[in-house]
Amino acid sequence: MIQHTVAFQFKPNLEEGDIRAFFCAARALSEIAAVEEFEVLKQVGKKNSFEYALSMYFETQHAYEAYNNHPQHIAFVENYWLKQVSDFIELDYVRSPDV
Repeated sequence: MIQHTVAFQFKPNLEEGDIRAFFCAARALSEIAAVEEFEVLKQVGKKNSFEYALSMYFETQHAYEAYNNHPQHIAFVENYWLKQVSDFIELDYVRSPDV
């Protein structure tokens, strides 16, 4: 199981309607067959500048790659992410039984 998380902040001066449209399009990513347990998260801590995060799980590396190459994901990146996000960090984890 792979947990894919991306924490991010929006570009300054985005209008509220643009942010709502972003999250509407982001939530639609959960409709892609490979996506499991999709969540939108809001930062409440003060230890970094990221405002929000998207998190989801994939059963296999192949499922993650299918999502990454899915036309709906590619369109989201091109139409929303690149235009509205100023900074982000992407984290991909698997559970480690050895630690």
